[in-house]
Formats: sequence, C-alpha cells, structure tokens
Amino acid sequence: MASIHKNSAAGSPYWFAAYRGADGRRLKKSTKTTDRRLAREMAVQWEKAAMAGRAGTITEVQTRKVLNEILEAATGEPMHFATVKDFFTDWLKDKEGAKKTRTTQKYAPLTTSFLSSLGKRARLSLAAIGPTDLRQWRSSLEKKGLSAATVNGSVRIISSAFEKARRLGYIQANPCLGLESLKDDEKGEKDCFTSEQIKALLQAANGTDWEGAILVGINTGLRRGDLTNLTWGSIDTGSDETWFLRVKTSKTGKSIVVPIHPDLREWLEARTRGVGKAPVFPALAGKNGSGKSGISMQFKRLMERAGVQGRVLRTGKGEGRTTTSLTLHSLRDTFISRLANAGVAEDVRMKLVAHQTKSIHRGYTHLDLDTFKSAVFSIQSVK
Repeated sequence: MASIHKNSAAGSPYWFAAYRGADGRRLKKSTKTTDRRLAREMAVQWEKAAMAGRAGTITEVQTRKVLNEILEAATGEPMHFATVKDFFTDWLKDKEGAKKTRTTQKYAPLTTSFLSSLGKRARLSLAAIGPTDLRQWRSSLEKKGLSAATVNGSVRIISSAFEKARRLGYIQANPCLGLESLKDDEKGEKDCFTSEQIKALLQAANGTDWEGAILVGINTGLRRGDLTNLTWGSIDTGSDETWFLRVKTSKTGKSIVVPIHPDLREWLEARTRGVGKAPVFPALAGKNGSGKSGISMQFKRLMERAGVQGRVLRTGKGEGRTTTSLTLHSLRDTFISRLANAGVAEDVRMKLVAHQTKSIHRGYTHLDLDTFKSAVFSIQSVK
C-alpha cells in the first residue's frame, strides 16, 4: 500500500512516497512537493503504474492517464495531449485559412498519406513519432515511383508541421531532422530552349494566351505562378519610350522591375488592356500548376504540338512521372541564359530575376557555343 512520510533526518522539506515498484521491491522516492494531498496522490499513481508494469500491461495511454491525474490534482487543470492525427488535422485547417488554395491542395493529400502510413500509431502522442516512422513513410513514397525531388519536398512539408509542434512545446525535437535528403540525380541537368524551339512554341501557341505567356517567360524570367497570374496592374506604361513590368514575386516576396522587351510590348499593345487585377492571361490565371489538367501539363501538350522535346532525365514508374530537361520552368532558364549569352553582367541578371545567391543563379545559366567560341577566339594569337 502506498504511503508518504517526511525524511526529517535528511532535513528535506518534501514528502517522500513509499510504494512497491515493478520488480516487487519497496521503493522510496521524493515527490518534490510540500503539499501532503498532492504527495499522497503521486504515491498512489506511481504504485498503480508499477503494478501495471509488473503485469506487463502498461501502455502509453495509461502512462498519460497517470501524469494527467497527478497534474489535475496539483493544478485543477487536466494535461492537454495532442495525438498525431489531431495535431495534423488542426495544422491542415490552419494552413487552409492562411495559404492559397493551390498550396493547400498539395498539403492535404500529403497529410493523409503520412497519417495512413502510421496506421494505429497516428492515435499516439506526437512525441511517440521518431525518424523510423518518417523513413517508413518516405520509403512508401519512393515505392510509388516519385522522384527524389518530390519526395524531399514532401518531407519538408511534413517537417514544417513537426517544427510548429516543437515551437509550441508539444515535442522536444523535430523527428524529420534525423533524415538526410535523398540524392536528386536530376538536379542541375535542365536545359533552356533554343531560338528554333522558341519559334516553334510561339507558332503552336499563336492567337492564344500561351503565346503571350511564352513571351513573358523568355523576356522577364517570371516563375510559373507569377507568370500565369500576371495582372494588367503590373504593366507600367507610364513612359512611351519604355514600358516596365513591376511584380512582387510570390515565392520570395521580393519586388522586381524589368523593362519590357519590344517583342513582348508588341504583343501587349495588340491586346485589349485590362485594369488593376484583371489577368493578362484569363485562360491561365488561377489554374492549378500540377495535375492532368494543370498548367504544367498544358504546356507539355503545347510542346508536343510544336514538336519540341527535351532529354529524358527520368522515366516515370508507378505514380511517378517522366521528367525531361525542358519544362515550363525552362522559360526562366532561357531568359537568364539569353542575358548571359548577350554579355549581361551576373549581378544585373541576378537582380532582374531576384536570385539571392550566385550558386543558384549559375544553375540557371546555360552558355551557348557561340559564347564559348567568342571567348576562345578572343585569345591573342601566339604565332
């Protein structure tokens, strides 16, 4: 029978609990409290837990119950435990309220996938989840045929949820930090469009919003979302001599100002100008980026009609897709590379596309053979 007593010989002000441990021995342990009532409750609960341990029936739920009863006896308030499922459900609701629709459309299936991989463990507390659980889920994504880049991105999203839990004090460490990123063999192998390919794309897109979108891409380097959702309010026609594109990028929040190239200006002048937030490309604005009917797939079909194709970097397996060296994002690479091949300084190029580091920028820069030829032929002859 559990009991409490004071250890006057030791001079401690705290009550000590005496109870029988899981191995049957009589134990004595300080309760670290001077409250007699709370000390007695702690002694009773410790002995209950020890009895369950002797019977081999102790579970996380019972352990939480013991801790909860002790805390409630001390403060009058129960302990608040967050199960994995409950926390991720609430986290997803917060994201739906704070993020754009196209972003939350990516978060929801990932959350479902992660919770499904946990099975019954989704009913445990967040602290019960470790790197092993994350590796198991990540392996399931790999088995579906998803690329390393897609899998790594998925882990980063789930990691952001655990990081929030850590900041709130629900867990001591983010279990995702125990995982090394998968090696992305496709990284750095992208190409840019040649002049012939650009002409073929423009011809295939003639008379559609895609024609203008391609011109914007190769002459401003806007990312997919900023490009397809471009508004007329971003087109500054204040000067007859030079028009400017003024956009606050959605990815970094940085503002860029790009003089509008004559080719793009000619296309814009032929359109009926909208006002303010009116989209420049109504057929593309607001559309989801991924999926069978998404913007990226639309552009892929346009490439097929134009007879333009990139090198195959990865053949799709399972739910994974075939990845090539030319995509909609290659329009951005093309703009940067055109600037580089025209001799535009690196710092100017970086400002035009809002790149913050040279290492990232150089991954987008592809020099053509004429540039290499000019560099080599510029060397003075030794004969």
